[in-house]
Amino acid sequence: MLNFKNLTLRRGVKQLFANASFILHKGQKIGFTGANGVGKSSLFALVRGELYPDEGEFMMPPNLTVAYVAQETPAVNCPAIEYVIDGDQALRQLQRQLQLAEQQNDGIKLAELHATLDVIGGYSARIRASRLLDGLGFSTAQEQQPVSTFSGGWRMRLNLGQALMCRSDVLLLDEPTNHLDLDAVIWLQDWLCKYPGTLLLISHDRDFLDTITSHIVHIEQNKAELYTGNYSAFERMRAERLAQQQAAYQKQQREMAHIQSFIDRFKAQATKARQAQSRIKALERMEVIAQAHVDSPFTFTFPDPGRLPNPLLKLDKADIGYGDTIIVKQVGLSIVPGDRIGLLGPNGAGKSSLIKVLAGDMLPLTGTRLPADALRIGYFAQHQLEQLRLDESPLWHLQQLNKQASERDLRHFLGGFDFQGDKVMEPVRPFSGGEKARLVLALLVYQNPNLLLLDEPTNHLDLEMRHALNVALQDYQGALVVVSHDRHLLRSVTDRLLLVADAQVQAFDGDLDDYRDWLNGQRKNTDNQPLTVDNGTVLSRKDLRKQDAERRQRQKPLLDALKKAEQAVEKYHNEQRDLERQLAEPDIYADTQKQRLKQLLERKAQVDKALENAETDWLEAEERLQEAD
Repeated sequence: MLNFKNLTLRRGVKQLFANASFILHKGQKIGFTGANGVGKSSLFALVRGELYPDEGEFMMPPNLTVAYVAQETPAVNCPAIEYVIDGDQALRQLQRQLQLAEQQNDGIKLAELHATLDVIGGYSARIRASRLLDGLGFSTAQEQQPVSTFSGGWRMRLNLGQALMCRSDVLLLDEPTNHLDLDAVIWLQDWLCKYPGTLLLISHDRDFLDTITSHIVHIEQNKAELYTGNYSAFERMRAERLAQQQAAYQKQQREMAHIQSFIDRFKAQATKARQAQSRIKALERMEVIAQAHVDSPFTFTFPDPGRLPNPLLKLDKADIGYGDTIIVKQVGLSIVPGDRIGLLGPNGAGKSSLIKVLAGDMLPLTGTRLPADALRIGYFAQHQLEQLRLDESPLWHLQQLNKQASERDLRHFLGGFDFQGDKVMEPVRPFSGGEKARLVLALLVYQNPNLLLLDEPTNHLDLEMRHALNVALQDYQGALVVVSHDRHLLRSVTDRLLLVADAQVQAFDGDLDDYRDWLNGQRKNTDNQPLTVDNGTVLSRKDLRKQDAERRQRQKPLLDALKKAEQAVEKYHNEQRDLERQLAEPDIYADTQKQRLKQLLERKAQVDKALENAETDWLEAEERLQEAD
């Protein structure tokens, strides 16, 4: 159980959020949402012990293992699979103890350590690591490659694999899908749904959040609030709350206007002066309700692309690849106005290479690429972020596209992508990945293409910007080809799916749920193989499930005691907050309320003591469970 109590976090002089109180229970899967910069990653740093509350307190049981994805990967020469196994620190420590016992020729110690190794499943660790790497898109040959030979994006996958390998009680994942393709995202989603610990997840992928999470912590307007349900449920509850807040705001505004009107009319009249002063004090005491609004700074659309030749672009018998290696053979593809195509396929099958050939960034090895005379391509790919001039501003980049446009018009256009005020004049170098991606999208939209080629356009974009892009693409009048791991985007903006697999490009007869079934079918043979552990023992999935069931049965009394303690903490915590709210009301201190005030203070003292005892019981129950594990 993670307990956030009246928590305030600041970064420098900026207050991220204040007075946040919520409890996260064991086994829950919580999504953290909100615009970039509101404090989600800072809250994760608090859980990791790298930050401390500015006000309030954060409590979690002792000896919990917290796993997270390292942001940097050392350029070590150990094989990828060994790097991932390093995430199981308990196993590595046991292996070091075994090595020492062997050196000391301590037979009794060796027997004890081997028994412990068996209990923690150490003999099947290499199988576990191999399956993690396979799910994350690594081939069997890549498992033995040195970590130093992988690119930055693939090293981040290795870091993710290391975090998943850890025997964690709490798992922190901050945008884990950014460096993954659709296949790996679907695999990770299924893995996290089965994860037995407490998951804290920052993600801007709606489908990912919807499938995995049981709760949402949303941060906006300096508040962090806990909602029950997945992201779609949160959106409904948030919309209802905003509607209620807006109605209360409008009612209060009418009441304040009525009081102010009375003050303005009668404050100068002697006979009404006392009443006017009374209303002035009433206005001053009134807690003003904020007007409800949703923080979305993005407003842009794709202009009418004008002339749309038919076909826009055609590939005829095109072999696509590098050097003597053909990745996709004999591609025949004609893109016509109104096409909205999504490309599916395993990692490395050639989706991005196909996009590059369509964009003209790469020539086919054989065959022809036939563009229309009036073709205007808008191409978005991750490498284009690197082509921004880092010492120049967003305004400068836009001026290179249209030197005759007025600065006022260009500023207005950039404002739709949330480049406001002095931001349009600042150099791009310190911009975040999300800001750079937004700028590249802005440049693309400004060029008014009639064919959009988008290769993972949502990486680094938050939910609000993804929603704005989604809406703009739905209204786009040209043709569209997109590769994306964001299934919500694919469902919303495409109506035709092509599968790139086995060196072929062919129509995919089905939707994204069918594609998930297709992927599972591809892995079926591997998944059905028996698990051979390091000591030669062969275990079936049934055997592993039986072992887990026996362990859970042994732990049941301890888990029941822990659950009871957690429920008591939550009960007294909620009652404490309610009492504090009542004691904060000015009317309770009136002479006529002395008896009620006395009762509230007595009950507050009782609840404070009961909460302290409940938290002690909770911590002791956690410690007993840890010892049993």
